[in-house]
Order: sequence, then structure tokens, then C-alpha cells
Amino acid sequence: MRKLYYILFLFTLLCFGCQLKLTTEDENASASLLTIERFDRLEYRYLTTGDFSALQQMNTEYPIETRTLIEDVLKIGDATSQDINTRFLKFYQDTTLQAMVTAVEMEYAEMDDLNKQLNKAFERLKHFIPNITIPRVYSQISALDQSIVVGNGTIGISLDKYLGEDYPLYQKIYNAQQRKQMTRENIMPDCLSFYLIGEYPLENFGSRPQLERDLHIGKIQWVVNQALAKNVFQSKYVDAVERYMHKNSKTSYEELLKMRDFSMFNISE
Repeated sequence: MRKLYYILFLFTLLCFGCQLKLTTEDENASASLLTIERFDRLEYRYLTTGDFSALQQMNTEYPIETRTLIEDVLKIGDATSQDINTRFLKFYQDTTLQAMVTAVEMEYAEMDDLNKQLNKAFERLKHFIPNITIPRVYSQISALDQSIVVGNGTIGISLDKYLGEDYPLYQKIYNAQQRKQMTRENIMPDCLSFYLIGEYPLENFGSRPQLERDLHIGKIQWVVNQALAKNVFQSKYVDAVERYMHKNSKTSYEELLKMRDFSMFNISE
């Protein structure tokens, strides 16, 4: 009987230990996750109700993001101007923009799927490019200005540019091809693409030959495909990079992105 008690006691300890280990691992995994910070929710509160406490939170918790939105995205003036808060609020009072702000909050009430995609993608990127910096990621409402804003170690996602190709306002502004890119499914590919372009810019991009520009974007898109584990981007330039990497398997992703000898890529195959 004592032997039986001893076995049961030992089994209990082992189970407790397993449970403790699993719980700790789960907590550590959760703690390591990237989470899209909901800057857009503070915007929503201020822009729809004039809630001054929301504006205060924007300025104290997200000073750089608020300044970037006001000065670089919306371009409505200096963020330190005395009347900038009034101008910011007034800018969004158009009924069309108010409807769009509400549509964003309804469509993106939950973003668990995007957070999971974001984490998996950056885990792969970190594996492929160990030295890459993991950014802070936040969501915003930019009045249809820019889809993704990158800078200062951050990625800003303008959710109003991803309301779906059938969103009524898009029908009046964008063509069918553009609208196909304005969906929830395109957020992650756009995030990674713009971030990598910022991390690995092509010097003098505007004055480069078109072929070099296309191949540089092709390299970025090929890496994004690997990070997302699916072929989101498909073009002859992406195919040229795929062939090159297949033949030169020892080339690291970072070496690829920094490569400036575009004669190495054959697009005629």
C-alpha cells in the first residue's frame, strides 16, 4: 500500500511539474508575441466623440505616431500648433470620413488573425535574417492617404485602406486592380514589403534603370513569399530571384537583399 501511495505521489509531482512547465512555456510564448498596437481606437474615440482624454493618450503614449499622422500623412500642419487639435478633429468631420472611421472599427474589431500572421512572418524573417530589427507595429486611420507607414523602427498600418474591394467608397476612387489589393489578406504582404524596402533601400532608386528597380522589388517580394510561406507575389522578376537562389543556395537572404549586381539575375529564362 505504501508503495502505491509513493507511486501516486510521484505521479502527482510529475504531472504538476509538466503542468508548470507547459504553463511557463505558454506564458513565455505569449509574452514574446508581436501585437499590433491599437492606436486607431484612440483615434476613433477622439474623432467620433471629441473625447479629449483619448487625444491626451495619443499624445502621451504615441507621440511619434501622432506627429507622423498629422504632419506626414494627413499634412494638416505642425503638430505643435495651438489649433492643431481642432484642425485634426475638423478634418475628419466629413460624413464620408466619419462613416469610414466607423467601418474600420467594425471590420477590425478583432485582429487576432493578423497578430498570428505577423508573429509567424517575423519569426521566419528573424530565422532568415538574424540581424533584422523587430519593429513595433500599430494600426491607424489615415483618411485613405497611405497604406503602410514605415520609420523610426515602426510599421503603421492604415486600416482604412483595407476595408475590402467591395467597400462602396473605394468604387468611386480606385480602379478594379487597385481595389483587389485593398483587402485584409493584403495587410501582411504590404507590411513586410514596405518594411524590407525601408531596411534594404536601393540607393538612388528614382534614377536607376527600370530593370534594376523591378529586380530589387522582385528580391523584396521573394523574401516576403518565404516569410509568409506562400507565393503571394508572382512576376518574372520574382521568378528570376527564385532561379538565382536555387542555383546559389549558399547566398544568405541578407546578401541577396544587399546585392546590387543585377546582371546576376536572368529574366529571359
